[in-house]
Amino acid sequence: MVRRGGPGVTVEPGETTPSWSRAAGGLSSRRLSGTFPREVVVAAAQMGPVARDAPRAEVVERLLSLLRGAAHRGAELVVFPELALTTFFPRYVIDDDAELDAFFETEMPGPETKVLFDEAARLGVGFQLGYAELTPDGHRYNTAILVERDGRIVSRYRKVHVPGHADEEPWRAFQHLERRYFEPGPGFEVHEAFGGIVGSATCNDRRWPETYRVLGLQGVELVLIGYNTPIHYAPDPGQDRLAGHHNTLVMAAGAYQNGTWVVGVAKGGVEEGVWSLAESQIISPGGEVVARATTEDDELVLALVDLDRCWDYKRTVFNFAQYRLPDRYRLITDLTDPGSTGPTRPAT
Repeated sequence: MVRRGGPGVTVEPGETTPSWSRAAGGLSSRRLSGTFPREVVVAAAQMGPVARDAPRAEVVERLLSLLRGAAHRGAELVVFPELALTTFFPRYVIDDDAELDAFFETEMPGPETKVLFDEAARLGVGFQLGYAELTPDGHRYNTAILVERDGRIVSRYRKVHVPGHADEEPWRAFQHLERRYFEPGPGFEVHEAFGGIVGSATCNDRRWPETYRVLGLQGVELVLIGYNTPIHYAPDPGQDRLAGHHNTLVMAAGAYQNGTWVVGVAKGGVEEGVWSLAESQIISPGGEVVARATTEDDELVLALVDLDRCWDYKRTVFNFAQYRLPDRYRLITDLTDPGSTGPTRPAT
């Protein structure tokens, strides 16, 4: 289901209609006509490490600096990483409820994040922000909130593919306890915002083709993904050297196979002794990386995103209505336990 975001407020000299409204109105009838360009300048706001004891206000100041820098360079949408407000706390075993709660937001915006919302609205810039969410009824999610250029909240996406483990595993150099601290979200939706059809995903979601396909079936044109990815993968360290390759591979494949732009944004560098992947990037509907970060620090990566380019693919090689055969794919959803009838490792 497509849900609508709020309109922007920028009016070019000599115009009486906001440019966003012109771009969004009559969207479906113009997708293939090319009558109006649908372009948006997107900034991937990569972050370097956040210390475990970093005050929230200090982190928000970093976000504000990135937001202002992006706005100065013409960005209309700024995408921040997963769990941008804190260190990646699932690497720790935290038994004290009060200590754990300190990493979560109970409202968004809250007292310490409202300044980010206010400044974005003042600048006329939208953003996506990843954070740990504690709901009033006690549920914990790894959440990304999407905000339009006029400050309206478009959506709250809750991470679906929660990786890692729930119980402490002492053999690891560091823990990955996302399954201890977060529950899976309800699913993937798209929303009309920024002149197009936008969807969100978080970190491990990007590795799963189902993420992009479910969004693609809803006509997505821009997928926003924040991530915190340790380069060391304890279950199979042989994959460590491929971390960057896998990162680009999955996002580029998802972009191409669904005719969508993908923006992947990292919190990278060495955080509390753990080296995490950076390499934030913006990928075209053809699967081409058009902009990529060059550092592991706070860095802005910008690109002009032409949403109409999506339809070069959606109406040709990936014309779902013409070429997909859903009845041939039933195993994807019918088989929930791969061990029951799926592939097994050959005996040696």
